[in-house]
Amino acid sequence: MGAWSWFGATDAMDDLMPWGRGTLVTRQGAGGGGEAPEPAPPEAAVRNLPFYHAPVLLAEVVSLLEPAPGKLFFDGTLGGGGHSEALLQHGARVVAMDQDLNALKHATERLKPYAAQFCALRGNFRNFPQIVEETGVSGFDGMLVDIGVSSHQLDDAERGFSFMRDGPLDLRMDTESPRTAADIVNADDEAELVRIFFEYGEEPNARRIARAIVKARAAAPIRTTLQLAEVVASASPKRGKRHPATLVFQALRIAVNDELAALHDFLAAAPRWLKPGGRLAVISFHSLEDRIVKQTLQHLSAPFIDRPEWPEARKNPDCVLKLITRKPVQATPQEVELNPRARSAVLRVAERLPT
Repeated sequence: MGAWSWFGATDAMDDLMPWGRGTLVTRQGAGGGGEAPEPAPPEAAVRNLPFYHAPVLLAEVVSLLEPAPGKLFFDGTLGGGGHSEALLQHGARVVAMDQDLNALKHATERLKPYAAQFCALRGNFRNFPQIVEETGVSGFDGMLVDIGVSSHQLDDAERGFSFMRDGPLDLRMDTESPRTAADIVNADDEAELVRIFFEYGEEPNARRIARAIVKARAAAPIRTTLQLAEVVASASPKRGKRHPATLVFQALRIAVNDELAALHDFLAAAPRWLKPGGRLAVISFHSLEDRIVKQTLQHLSAPFIDRPEWPEARKNPDCVLKLITRKPVQATPQEVELNPRARSAVLRVAERLPT
């Protein structure tokens, strides 16, 4: 498969194409024609789907993005389809994207009732300008990315995202990417492993862990999640309730998927694709991601910038946004109780200024 592709859930989805600039229309016979979508399946039925994933901060996302009929949204991390479904339920149209082929398959199956309002593309959200531009869409009323790992990815041992289950040391969001976590662990030198663990995991014992990995792999390659977790645990004392390998796996996942650079690329491009008054929403799950989002949105929403060497503040040529969330939005205790993975979720939203 090339860099991107259409991904249709049904025959009707195959007919859903964005013709013209800035709008989605359906070909005749595609079931669009202004007809109301089929009723959504009951929540109990959705939860029984093999790829069910509870979307975090769902009520907050809907409240801040304000979906409505006639509005067009971009969901750059489709995942299990929960956020897209909520936007669709309010009558909006959604162009969604995901690099995980399994996610696309299951989410589009879940969203079959909304085929006339929805299309999905395969690709990394960092590349959305090139991908979306080819479809004819020129702007969105809202854009959303949820940078977290999906519940399905964590629960599927074969994907290697969790050290709680034994599986291949993989950690690729896109299973067609060439380099896995096992490649990094077994091929990168000790200095590079230290850099990855410290920079991407903020792991205080990065040097000790890297040394233990190099020693262990000299005897035999480290191929599975539990193998690596045991090596890390032997080199790093347990801190509280958190498993010693937590930050190492976070760091490897970020390195394998180039996640921080992808987030930078997305944030640099997204404002140009927002219509005036359109909103950008980003959900992150750890301090490295949230720091990038916070600093980028602050810069893009600052009317003036100042530096010590300047006699006075100057107009910020990059000021194109207005902050909607002055403080990060976090999950309520009720949501955390229902979905513990929402505990670390942070939502930030900004709005495109008039041009």
